[in-house]
Amino acid sequence: MSVNVVEIWLVSMILMTGIVILIVTLQLHVALKNIAEKATPDSTEKLSWWDGFTGLQPLEKEKELLMDHTHDGIEELDNPTPPWFMYLFYSTILFAVVYAFYYHVYQDGKIQETEYKTEMAVAAKEREVYMKKFANSVNENNVTVVKGAKDLAEGSQIYSTNCIACHGDKGQGGVGPNLTDKFWIHGGDVKAMFKTITQGVPEKGMIAWNKTLNPLQIQKVASFIVTLQGTNPAGAKEPQGTETKTP
Repeated sequence: MSVNVVEIWLVSMILMTGIVILIVTLQLHVALKNIAEKATPDSTEKLSWWDGFTGLQPLEKEKELLMDHTHDGIEELDNPTPPWFMYLFYSTILFAVVYAFYYHVYQDGKIQETEYKTEMAVAAKEREVYMKKFANSVNENNVTVVKGAKDLAEGSQIYSTNCIACHGDKGQGGVGPNLTDKFWIHGGDVKAMFKTITQGVPEKGMIAWNKTLNPLQIQKVASFIVTLQGTNPAGAKEPQGTETKTP
């Protein structure tokens, strides 16, 4: 996957800053440790590895660690940050560096945007499979008028691509009959339209569209034709057939 040059530069600067912070923090920790050791040269007691790891001091040394100020009678010990906490802090910096390289430089990690695009692509394929199965379940016996804006827009597009040549850009008719009036040759309800579009009327030049359009597409274009009722476009062809009530 290609990476934007500016993005690489920004990530590189962040990584370099993180590395510098890590180095400075380690050096500061060592310097503070040396200062603390020099401040207590008379201390010959060697702490156990556990006390050294946790930063715990013997109870006998509490008086030496007492700070001069008190708050409401509460005395404070001058204890340094526990080593275990500092090791944890160092590990977070190291993790941040590795994370940034892996997810934002090499692009091997699945960041949220990549996961989203991958899941959307999978969902689109699943929807396509589902729609194909669903489309084949629509027939002239159970077809209904769809009224969703997206479905009607697709029906309009199908009409513009396949039907204008014979029925006009506004359904006013031409070689084929007018689709905007109340008169129909083969029925004006959605089931009759679905059947006519699917099977065609070969003797009158109307081809069968079932080899070009799937049932769901035919349902959408039939539903779009329903919306043309009563639009009365200019130059509409004279009525043909019998008056039929449309949905």
